[in-house]
Amino acid sequence: SFPVSSGPLAYAACQTACNYGAVTCYSLAGLTFGVTTAAAAATGPVGWWAWLTSTPTSTIAAAAACSAAQGTCMAACTPLLVAPTP
Repeated sequence: SFPVSSGPLAYAACQTACNYGAVTCYSLAGLTFGVTTAAAAATGPVGWWAWLTSTPTSTIAAAAACSAAQGTCMAACTPLLVAPTP
């Protein structure tokens, strides 16, 4: 029998777990992960800047920490791409 490279499936599962963790982290901070209003999307970077300057520092810090944790988690998934599974 030949080994099957299921690395991409393991990688996808790992990425999904990272995203689930990010959603949970943002939720605990009182934020909604990956969602914006039509008005905020229409204003683009100005809307983002307005949010940044009008949002409490603790909320911004929580969002930054959640984002950093998600990035670290996703980077840890990378070796799974090449992991062969017999």
